[in-house]
Parts: sequence; structure tokens; C-alpha cells
Amino acid sequence: MKKILNFIPGIALSVVIAAVSVFIEGLFPIHIIGGAVIALFIGMIINHFLKETKFLESGVKFTSKKILKFAIILLGLSLNIKTVLNVGKLSLAVMVFTLLTCFGGGYFIGKALGLNWKLSNLISAGTGICGGSAIAAIAPAIDADDNDIAYAMSATFIFDMAMIVLFPIMGRAMGMTDQAFGIWAGTAVNDTSSVVATGYAYSEAAGDFATMVKLTRTLAIIPTVITFALVQLNLKRKEFKAMQTESADLKMHFSFKKVFPWFILGFLATAIVSSVFSIPSEIISHTKEFSKFLMVCALAAIGLNTSFSSMKKAGIRPMIHGFIISALVVIVALLVEICMGIVKF
Repeated sequence: MKKILNFIPGIALSVVIAAVSVFIEGLFPIHIIGGAVIALFIGMIINHFLKETKFLESGVKFTSKKILKFAIILLGLSLNIKTVLNVGKLSLAVMVFTLLTCFGGGYFIGKALGLNWKLSNLISAGTGICGGSAIAAIAPAIDADDNDIAYAMSATFIFDMAMIVLFPIMGRAMGMTDQAFGIWAGTAVNDTSSVVATGYAYSEAAGDFATMVKLTRTLAIIPTVITFALVQLNLKRKEFKAMQTESADLKMHFSFKKVFPWFILGFLATAIVSSVFSIPSEIISHTKEFSKFLMVCALAAIGLNTSFSSMKKAGIRPMIHGFIISALVVIVALLVEICMGIVKF
């Protein structure tokens, strides 16, 4: 019973921060900044001024790890795989090239800027797949530091804020059709809510198309998380072998069973359930909102465990990484659409 009580302060504070963040997000007439990012920064501000945080540790860790994984699993219910692939098939070629740009280009840019591989790939995943959701899903698979998660979130959301305003202006200047703009916004803008805001700012049809394209991108979470989990396992094996650790000891600490991100199978299972069975749209809608709120709670907890001083040490390099990758994705997505004849001048 005492153990359970130890979790309450950290969980309760995370939930309160999340509720306040969602309320603040709703005050804006259009999507400017997501509740998850607001919660992250409120958590970091509280962490900065709160002198005694030991009583929060258990609950904060539980929220940032366990609740985060549960939120990702619930997110799968909002995906109907058949519908997403039918509508998003036109955008698959664009997505392949943008993902290659993110992870291929991101690798070299990260090395050039001297960033650790975890932070570099979190930024690339946030840009290439689906903003905060991808960062949140990949972070536990590679055992990412909370500071890296906070920096990756910051690097992607700043670009999103600019794109909501600039994309519709650029789209109209190029005379894009609703479909062309929807594919462009759906593959080049990061966070789901930012994609929705950008698409519908252009037109209703463009918004519908952008949303479906974005959901198609979200499916890339599954192979990406599994890939990074295997990379993490391989690195840990090399690390322990370098320390001349006995193979039995290595198996005990870093077996595939321990490192594999089992929660991603839950995500896939809920997506399959949503695709096979006719679940009422009201239930899907409520589940998605609940999943988003739990994710905001998890980001609040990550903020409570992140200090400004630790982030300051990384300097501006992660932001430069995020800007370069995001700009490259915008350009590559547009060029591929031009080559495919989707965008015509």
C-alpha cells in the first residue's frame, strides 16, 4: 500500500499540469502550440523552482514510462489500416523519400553537429513520422534520456509553428490543387495537429487529404521502433563484450526479450482491431482524446524530470539539426510531387 501511495504525488502533479496545458491550448483560435509541448515546458519550469523533488520521483517515472507506453497503444485505435492505406497510397512514394531524407540526412547532420545518436534520431523521427508521437514511441525503445526527449520535442514544434502560417501561403503562390497540397502538408509538416491545422487552413478537401496522409505516416512508427530497439540491443551487446562481461551476465542484463518494445505490438494490435471490427466513431474519438491526454501527462512528467541547465549544455545545435532536416523534408516532398506530376506549374 505504501508503494502505491508513493506514486500518487508524481502522477497527480503530471495530470494537473496536463489539464492546465490542454486548457491553455484550447484558448488559441488556431493550433499554435500543442498541449504536449506546453506541458513539457510547465514541467521544466516547476522542476527549476522546486527544491525538493524526491517525493515525486516514483510517480513521475511511472507516468513518463508506463503511462506513455499505454498512450501509444491506445493511439492505434484511431488508425484504420485499410482506409489509411487506400487514401494514402498516392503519398507512399513521397513518404519513402522524406523518411530516407530524415534518417539518412539526419545521421550525417547529427554527426557533423556532434550530437549523440539518440537525440539526432529522435529529432529525425519527430520530423519524418509524426512529431511528438514518434518521439514518445521511440524514446523508451532506445532508453533515451529525458533531456534528449525534451530537446527533440522543442526542435520539431518550433518548425511546425512556422509551417502552419507559411505552408498555405506557399501552396497558393504555386497554385497547388487540394490533393497536391494535402500530400505536401501531410508528408512535410511534423505533428498531427499541426498537419490538420495546416491542411484545413488551405481548404476542407486539402485538410481531409492531409489528415489521411499523416495517418499513413503514423504507421511508420511500427518498423522504426522495432529497428531502433534492435540497434539498441546490438550496441548494448558490444558495450558489454568490450567490458569482457560473461555471456550469462550479458543475457541477464540485455536479452532481446527485455529490450524489445512490446508496447508497439499493442499499438499494432489496437490498429488491427480498429480495422477489422466496426467500432463506433464516438468510441474511437473518445479513445483518441484520452490517448492524447495521457501523452500530455507523460510529457509533463518528462518536463518534471528535465532541467534547463542540462538542456543548455547542448546549446543550439539540436535546433539547427531540426531546422535543416525539416527544411530538407519540405523541399524533397515538393520535388517528388513535381516529378510524379502531382504538382504542375
